[in-house]
Amino acid sequence: MAHILTAVSGSEADVVPITRALISVSDKAGIVELCTYLASKNVELLSTGGTAKKLRDAGLTCIDVSDYTGSPECLDGRVKTLHPKVHGGLLGVRGNAQHEKDMTDNGIGKIDITILNLYPFEATVAKGAAFEQCIENIDIGGPSMLRSTAKNHAFTTIVTSPDQYDEVKATIEEHGGTTLAMRKRFAARAFSLSASYDSAIATWFTKELGEESPVVTRVYKPEFPLKYGCNPHQKPAGISSLLNSNLPFTVLNGTPGYINLLDAANAWLLVKELREATGLAAASSFKHVSPAGAAVAVPLTDVECAAYEVTPEAAAKLTPSALAYLRARNADPMCSFGDYAAVSDIVDEDTALILKKEVSDGIVAPGYTPE
Repeated sequence: MAHILTAVSGSEADVVPITRALISVSDKAGIVELCTYLASKNVELLSTGGTAKKLRDAGLTCIDVSDYTGSPECLDGRVKTLHPKVHGGLLGVRGNAQHEKDMTDNGIGKIDITILNLYPFEATVAKGAAFEQCIENIDIGGPSMLRSTAKNHAFTTIVTSPDQYDEVKATIEEHGGTTLAMRKRFAARAFSLSASYDSAIATWFTKELGEESPVVTRVYKPEFPLKYGCNPHQKPAGISSLLNSNLPFTVLNGTPGYINLLDAANAWLLVKELREATGLAAASSFKHVSPAGAAVAVPLTDVECAAYEVTPEAAAKLTPSALAYLRARNADPMCSFGDYAAVSDIVDEDTALILKKEVSDGIVAPGYTPE
């Protein structure tokens, strides 16, 4: 059995002032503004390569990591930050006598915040780059700093995305440093990013070998809460998206439940295929993941008008979307009570007026007219 490490004790602090920052980003959006703010708070900036040039071009003073460590970048930039003065500064437990002594004896200064993002491996693969170029875009130093900083979140802050920069500035402005609650949240996000990044690499590499991945890791981002799960007592429930991916739909109004989403997905696929196969507007009425009715927009006979309680004159004026849903709903009106509707075409006022008279949980469609 593997040896399990015990926790390393140190001082406890909610707010940690920022005195030294380590910055190494491939996505440089917003980095000058953030570092300008940090410099205004007398934070020492350490940086590498293109990031350091970007900061200096903006008039900021920063120290090259190679000067800070006393070790030059080498191997075409593959080795920049893999150094005890970097990782010791990130991993040192504040207030731990042995750690403090080790850092002093080895000339290791404390680094309070790391701002980084990883080499664009997935983007490199997506553009069809050669195997060797994809390999070169596997980040080594970035994930190492990310994990070191996130592990030591009791004292250090890991920032992995430009969308976190405003919160960093606001928290420092309000509290004089970063809070433990924020550091924990940022660390959790960093570890999720690391897992997603490594999963993408492993999946791609295995496919390149023509084999199935032995293990698949997927990282999800919570999007919004659901009304409940399969049944009302199953709370909380929520919908998530794959990290760095968007949901394939938008909820415009209300809060769906889990079964609602299953109905919407299945109903939409049905009407989409009907539309493609027939060239006619299509609609369906789903209840508990089963179609209570499905139809395309063909004119109603007089008998159908009588059964659906609509006059022939009114039926003749219905738009294709409204006609298709009227047919789908009345295929089995009892089972359609409280249904989830799907329409293949834009929902117009005629369709909305039919839905208004019925008990229906929701509707999925490609769009809606303004009224």
